[in-house]
Amino acid sequence: MTEIAMFPLGSVLLPHMPLPLRVFEPRYLAMLGDILGDEPSEFGVTLIERGQEVGGGDVRTDIGTVAQIGSLDTSGESILLIAQGVRTIRVDRWLDDAPYPRAEVTDLPDPEWSDDLAPLLERADRLVRRLLKLAEEAGEELPWPPDIGLDDDPAAAAWQLAAIAPFGPLDQLDLLRSTSIERLLSRTIDLAGEAEPLYGS
Repeated sequence: MTEIAMFPLGSVLLPHMPLPLRVFEPRYLAMLGDILGDEPSEFGVTLIERGQEVGGGDVRTDIGTVAQIGSLDTSGESILLIAQGVRTIRVDRWLDDAPYPRAEVTDLPDPEWSDDLAPLLERADRLVRRLLKLAEEAGEELPWPPDIGLDDDPAAAAWQLAAIAPFGPLDQLDLLRSTSIERLLSRTIDLAGEAEPLYGS
């Protein structure tokens, strides 16, 4: 187990995805002060399932993603940072939130890619992009366009497809729990099929 600073959020971070954050709360500024001396500078991200993180009393998930800080902008009143999801973790124990949320975590194995999964990846890619196009045509404001490029590494691309699909946070949490690329792609395909009728198709 490893102790790591944690940043609970109302959204899910999947591996190989960027995470833009505006940091202004004193406790998270203190967190940054502590971790920026580390190389790499990392913190854990978990979903807040219930309640509000501000002031405590929230219920956090037991699985999350380690985010690695890539860039910082300190020119404004708050700090703007871009981090990148790098690996999944299991939260074994939450520690005291003072001075900021921390937990003891275990790194989870990276699901391995097999070339046999190429047809599944192609199908997931086609369905997710179709869903994004339908959502766009329905007037949804989406963070990712239907023609967005993906990583050349197929395992990374599988995570990215799961992340750019217009699913809710609990569905994305379900995807984050995938222990194989096959399961990740199969669930992405299933969820895309379930979501398509929502956009009038």
